[in-house]
Amino acid sequence: MQSDLSSDSSPLIKVLINHEPYNLKVGVTLAQAIQICGVTPPFAAAVNLDFVPKSDYDSKVLFENDSVELISPITGG
Repeated sequence: MQSDLSSDSSPLIKVLINHEPYNLKVGVTLAQAIQICGVTPPFAAAVNLDFVPKSDYDSKVLFENDSVELISPITGG
């Protein structure tokens, strides 16, 4: 299980990011979660299967048991 644990005793929530479990601090935003998991652009983001525009990443707060999908484009044909 991946985690963003610090030395303080902040409460944690469980969030799935691309099907991998993470323990993140309560109040974490989508932007912070993306930074923690290290995914690099380009990608699209969805929380609980709902698309989130890039302009909302900083304000989209994640909650216990949310599922985040970071989807990279596939080229070719």
